[in-house]
Amino acid sequence: MTDKTFEKDGLTFRDLDHDGVLAPFEDHRNSIAERVSDLKQRMTLAEKIGLMMHGTARSQGPLGSLGIGDSYDEEPIRDQLLAKSINHLITRLNVAPGDFAIQNNRIQAIAAQARLGIPVTISTDPRHHFQHVTGASSRALGFSQWPETTGLAATRDASITREFAGIARTEYRAVGIHMALSPQADIATEPRWSRISGTFGEYPQLARTMTEAYVEGMQNSTTGLNSESVAAVVKHWVGYGAAPDGFDGHNDYGQFSAVTDESLDYHIEPFVGAFGAHVAGVMPSYTITHRLTSNGTPIEAVAAGFSHYLLETLLRDQMGFNGFILSDWAIYRDATPATRNPKKMQTPDDIAMPWGVTALTRIERIAKSINAGVDQLGGEEDVDALASAVASGLVPVERIDQAVARLLRIKFELGLFDAPFVDAARATAIVNCSKHQRLALNAQRTALVCLKKHAAVDPLALAFCNLDSSEGFSEETTLVIRITSPHELLHPNHFFGSMQHEGSLEYNNQSTELEKIRYLARSNPVILVIQMVRPCVINNLLPLAAGIYVDLGISDEVILEAITGQFQAQGELPFQLPDSMQSVVAARSDIPGPSLPE
Repeated sequence: MTDKTFEKDGLTFRDLDHDGVLAPFEDHRNSIAERVSDLKQRMTLAEKIGLMMHGTARSQGPLGSLGIGDSYDEEPIRDQLLAKSINHLITRLNVAPGDFAIQNNRIQAIAAQARLGIPVTISTDPRHHFQHVTGASSRALGFSQWPETTGLAATRDASITREFAGIARTEYRAVGIHMALSPQADIATEPRWSRISGTFGEYPQLARTMTEAYVEGMQNSTTGLNSESVAAVVKHWVGYGAAPDGFDGHNDYGQFSAVTDESLDYHIEPFVGAFGAHVAGVMPSYTITHRLTSNGTPIEAVAAGFSHYLLETLLRDQMGFNGFILSDWAIYRDATPATRNPKKMQTPDDIAMPWGVTALTRIERIAKSINAGVDQLGGEEDVDALASAVASGLVPVERIDQAVARLLRIKFELGLFDAPFVDAARATAIVNCSKHQRLALNAQRTALVCLKKHAAVDPLALAFCNLDSSEGFSEETTLVIRITSPHELLHPNHFFGSMQHEGSLEYNNQSTELEKIRYLARSNPVILVIQMVRPCVINNLLPLAAGIYVDLGISDEVILEAITGQFQAQGELPFQLPDSMQSVVAARSDIPGPSLPE
């Protein structure tokens, strides 16, 4: 790795523009406003457009276009950084921390060769939890492993959430990651929704408290960014969790939100916590909030990433947000028949979420989104399309400059222009170190929820057992059985629908899973551990189990400690459990349940 520097006044400066002369934007003694202003006026329109793209750090291997793999593919990355001037990339690598740091340094070394040497902001979906879904989260390979976001909420302790986010920040910065596409501040008002485990649950005030603590920990401040921060991007503005029938907005059949004027404040409240902590960015929702009005007039029925009302009027003018707005991924693509009604399994090329603007051309969608308030195009690398929108007058140059100033400010605040490289040895030593492991386990203990208590069990009389086990156990053995909350595969050909939990929330009498539990419970005491991806109806489980725990991101080690009486589970569910599917179907999707905690 080479990094060209020079000395002046006894200080060292990076020679970002390769001319041997100290420019104002290279001088770390200057204010951030001065550095932003100087660099912005040096940039060409093409360089500004590249800054407004948030691409993918391509990897080697069959999923290289998604960035999933164990090593970057440097040839397409070189094209992104040097030919297209793109310098925001999401990483989806799954690799050991030291290697991760080395590979991110290689990206920064390529960026340093660009005309102005603008460093790369490397972002990530959440990495520190147990569950992962492509396009929403990544595996926790090498990172400390904490409860799901719902598990953090189950602790009812904002200091634990703040501690988690602070450790995640430290581990991210150690490997060269600077932006977290989190937290997910959506209110889970519809229990059938597939993305509940990434939220802080159903209760707006609890979610607000936890969201604020998360942003404070991730950004290492209550007042904004600094050189040790990871920029948080709170999502999804707004009403994403009000999902009719629980169907998610990644899919054509889930493109509408049920949020109304009456329920909107519930869904805004967690974001108020993020704004209080000066969150760096906001990501709009995929869904169309078609039931909202403004001064009695229905707002335009388009997804939030295209809505001037939701972004400029509500978010910026009324809420006072002055950070940057990053669109969610794939909203500018064309929705083809394979997107809407796939006859066979969708491929990544079939994914598109241009909800409400399908009749527009791609260039028109981009222009509409930017004019509505979006500063950066998530998952996009099509610099020519935005250049065409500017050339044709669809996007004013002044709007480009406004977005560029916001995005450059973040890079300077994070200290990337002065120190983009990281120490691989330090990454190996810090990430998932013994201290972080210990704190993560403590958080898991605090997050563990017990729904049916039991007497402590001798560890020698315990056995983990899966539902298909044919092994014989003595009658004295207590069986610990991990199960997942019920779900159905309703949309097997949809890329996201095939991975997301949809449909019924109950273990009904026709359930094969319930019948297997009944069979095992005839001979042995059974303790159930439910991985509760969504709230579920547990009435049929209660008489069968000696004890029931809820797994909101809990390791086997912690489960065994609780069962053997080493500690008492004290976690509280961040959502209500429905008493029947009939009550779920009858309830509104956009408001929390009737009994809200204080």
